[in-house]
Amino acid sequence: MKIGIIGTGQIGGTLTRRLTKLGHEVFVANSRGPASLVDLAKETGAKPVTAREAARAGELVVVTIPEAKIPNLPKDLFAGVPDDVVVIDTGNYYPRERDGRIEGIEAGITESRWVATQLGRPVVKAFNNIYAQHLHERGRPAGSPGRVALPVAGDDPHAKEIVIRLVNQLGFDAIDAGGLDESWRQQPGTPVYTTDFDADGVRRALAEASQERTPKWKATSTSPGSFARPA
Repeated sequence: MKIGIIGTGQIGGTLTRRLTKLGHEVFVANSRGPASLVDLAKETGAKPVTAREAARAGELVVVTIPEAKIPNLPKDLFAGVPDDVVVIDTGNYYPRERDGRIEGIEAGITESRWVATQLGRPVVKAFNNIYAQHLHERGRPAGSPGRVALPVAGDDPHAKEIVIRLVNQLGFDAIDAGGLDESWRQQPGTPVYTTDFDADGVRRALAEASQERTPKWKATSTSPGSFARPA
């Protein structure tokens, strides 16, 4: 499959490495431009491109940049991109550590619904609840005891099925977590976040989640700080 990846942070870089090893053709972009991606390209065989080119690379696009940077993407990023191209959002809202206050999310819209609104494009939420190192190291063959499971939320059943297949290729059980408005169940602060549960554990954690965002995950008057010293 031809896959565009926009963002080369921990999750974006990990997906680039894992997906190229699986034989996918990966086109990767970041905010610093293709010239900054020469080393990653040499390591993985991925092709460095611009964000617009990554959005037009093929069948699937992964948007994996800080939440606060989403509005900085080109407004026409997906203009002319066919409707059947699937867009994955891996993002999380860290108001006290990195992103500052985002009014729509503070008002109650789910993180990925907000992203979809900013992009003008439906998204599937996935890969947001696992540490990048675990995404790199803990994939296992289907049927392995204790295989880590990942939730996948989205409104389009066909798009979600494509993402579910990709998650399984990467070595994880994929759990249908419902529509995008249910994706709050896998946001930071919920029982499934960074827990590496198996399939039954993920289902239980999603069911036990509370929609109320606790103070730890809300902006303050001095947001943002840093991950070492949250505001």
